[in-house]
Amino acid sequence: MLTASPAGKMVLVVDDDRAVLGLIVHWLTAAGFSVVACDGFEAAKQSLSATLPDVLLTDVRLGAFNGLQLVIFAKERGPQTTTVVMSAYDDPALKKEALVCGAAYITKPFTREQVLAAVANAPALDT
Repeated sequence: MLTASPAGKMVLVVDDDRAVLGLIVHWLTAAGFSVVACDGFEAAKQSLSATLPDVLLTDVRLGAFNGLQLVIFAKERGPQTTTVVMSAYDDPALKKEALVCGAAYITKPFTREQVLAAVANAPALDT
């Protein structure tokens, strides 16, 4: 799903839970972001290979893969890409690992405001 963004930010959202993915896409498009949605690791990696987003918002658990792998892949392609990792677990070690990879970290369940703030304000740490 791709829509025009007055702010000019394109967001790639990755979550294998289609209900969560749909909700986040709805929130972001309603806020005016351009959004590309992927429900798995391989689709997200292909999307990142084709077009680098301004923001990557990914679940940490993606089947056999890890969202941090997508963060690293995105950062290798474009260090300016802002990355945010979502997790259902408030795990300090995982949060630290995300930060080391250059990603902000938010835990589920989250509110619309938390997602919008993470996407709008997450630092691009490797610029």
